[in-house]
Formats: sequence, structure tokens, C-alpha cells
Amino acid sequence: MIPEVSQLFPQDNILGWIIQITWLGFFVVFMFYGQRIQMYVMLREVQSSLLRLKLTRDKGRKAAIRTIKELGKPKEDPTPRVDQFLEYIAIAPQNMDPAGIVWKLEHILNVRDTRFKDEVKLMAPEADETQVHNLENTLEAALALNIIYKVIRHFYLLGKKTLSLYIIMQIQMILPLIMKEAEAYASALKAFTYGQPIGDGAGALVAAKLMLGHRKRKIAKDVVMATVPIEGRTAYVLKAKGPGGTVGKPGEAMKNIIEENKGKIATIIAVDAAMKLEGEKPGEVAEGVGVAIGGPGVEQYKVEEAIVKYKIPINAIIIKEDIGDAVSPMRKEIFEAADAAIERIKRVILERTKKGESLIIAGIGNTIGIGQ
Repeated sequence: MIPEVSQLFPQDNILGWIIQITWLGFFVVFMFYGQRIQMYVMLREVQSSLLRLKLTRDKGRKAAIRTIKELGKPKEDPTPRVDQFLEYIAIAPQNMDPAGIVWKLEHILNVRDTRFKDEVKLMAPEADETQVHNLENTLEAALALNIIYKVIRHFYLLGKKTLSLYIIMQIQMILPLIMKEAEAYASALKAFTYGQPIGDGAGALVAAKLMLGHRKRKIAKDVVMATVPIEGRTAYVLKAKGPGGTVGKPGEAMKNIIEENKGKIATIIAVDAAMKLEGEKPGEVAEGVGVAIGGPGVEQYKVEEAIVKYKIPINAIIIKEDIGDAVSPMRKEIFEAADAAIERIKRVILERTKKGESLIIAGIGNTIGIGQ
């Protein structure tokens, strides 16, 4: 035995031998069962998060049912229909032949949107148009929470059943991002329930400020437009029709304006909220080029087709925020960023267009709580 060790644990020291044997036992256990112990620790962590997700999901479900009862005043209990709605699925179109897939996707989305609104009207017969839009948003947030919970539960049970370290490890590694997204949807429930503006409405807010006091007309489904003189130019400013929670069809609206003017549009400026990177401040304004329209891509495609046909330059102005800001009640920094975005718009107009020319300014985003 090494002298230093023998001095610390002499042979007649029973306690020293017990400690040595215990340490050796732990070493053997961790050598053969360390991975399994690590797996059970991960399972407990996932289980804890899954419980939180379940509580959040149930809270969202109850909030949706309560709001429907308050606003829609249904004669029957809407709970069964809400539970049925939370299991709703939409199947993407076949993309084996990519030609025309955009229009197939648009049709599916239109059917889905119509079906959702019909379901809400059946559950809340006394709700007006604005309330129907808000209730639809509330149910979609509850639907998203339900999907997140069920997917995490699936992988948790699958990992527990198969005792596969790699399944459990993957779900455990992405849990912080998933929980952040779930918390964002939970915050969205409050905004949708009370009809409050959300961060995603930053672009719509910019457009609303520009078209304030000007006559508006419908230009596409759930989209209104106003003709606004800015810096000696004619600006066609559009946004989703408020104050109900909708994004409308801004791509269709821009395409219609371009066709009405026979392609004589000097430039297009699209304003939208965009995901910020960690370390960036919410409410920062950035410029670029391209069609700043989120979502499945149908509306973006329509604009791209039109601008390519008529060779129209397009500019993007984005207001940075994270997923939590996007669906939560609009925070002060994002509200104030609307004025900074307007200043950027005016600068782009002066630099990129000439007096007497026409242009389009599109405020993209969910217009809940933001009037026409």
C-alpha cells in the first residue's frame, strides 16, 4: 500500500476500510449502471416539465371554454366541441409534383380557416365578428399548447418504454426551447381573451398610424387599404382589418394593388415583426430587401410572382422580437418602435422613389386590438 494511503487508512482502521470499499462499490455501480442512472435523472427532468405543460394546457383549455361562455352565450355546454377542436389536424398537400403546390396549400388553408370560423360561430352564437376572430385565436393558442404537450408526452413515454438514452437525451436537450414556446402561447391566451394588441401586430400598428384619418376600403379578404400622400408620393397603405385577431391576405392585397396600377409601382415596403437573436434588444428596427411575410409562404409567393412580372423592387423593414413577445401583449419597446419604423419608411421613400410616383406600404401581422 502507498505510504500516504496507509497513513490515512491504517490496516487496523476499520472505518478507513469501510470508506474504501464504499468508494469502490460506487465506482463499480457507476461504471456499469452510470448511463442508466443518467437516463433516470433525465426522465425525471422531462417528467417535471411534462407536468408543467399539462397544467398550462389545461389552463388554456379552461380559459377558452370560459371565454366562449362569456362572449358567445351558448345554450349548450361548449366543452365537448372545444375538446374536439383541440384535436383538429390539417394535412399538408402532396408535394411529389411541386407544380401548383402553392395553390393546393392555399386551398387547404382557406378550408381550415373557414372551418375554424364556423366552429367558433357554432360554439359562440352570440359573438360578433371581432369576437369570433379573437375566440378563434384563443382556441388556436389552446390547440398549440395541446399539441406541444402531446408531442412531449409521446417522446417521454417512448423513451421510458424503450429505455433509449438517445430518445430521452434529445427531448431533454430541447426542453428549454419548448418550454419557452409553451409559456409564450400561455401568455397569448390572455391577449386573445381580452382583445389586446400583441407583438406580432407591430407591422399592423405602423400601417394603422400611417392611414389614420384617411378613407379605407377593402382590397382583399380581411385586408383594408388607404391612399396616403407621403413626401409628395402616393402610398397605398394596407393592413389586416381590425380590431379582430386576423392577419388577412396581405399578399393577395399587394397583388391586387399592383394589377390595379398596371405594374406602375415604384417600390414596395413591407413592415413586419421578426425573430431577434439572443443579445439583441426587442424593438430594434432593421432594414433589408425581400418579402417580409411570415407563415406558410402562400402570401409571400403571390407577391414574389407579381414583383418579378413587373420588376418592382421590394424593401423590408422588420421590428425585432422573440417568440414570447410575438404572441404576448405588446410591450412598450415594440409599441415605441412603430415610430422609429415610420421614420425608416420615410427615409426609404425619399431615397428610393421620386415625387409623383406610387408605392405600397404593407403592415404585416396579427391586427388584434388594432383598429382599422
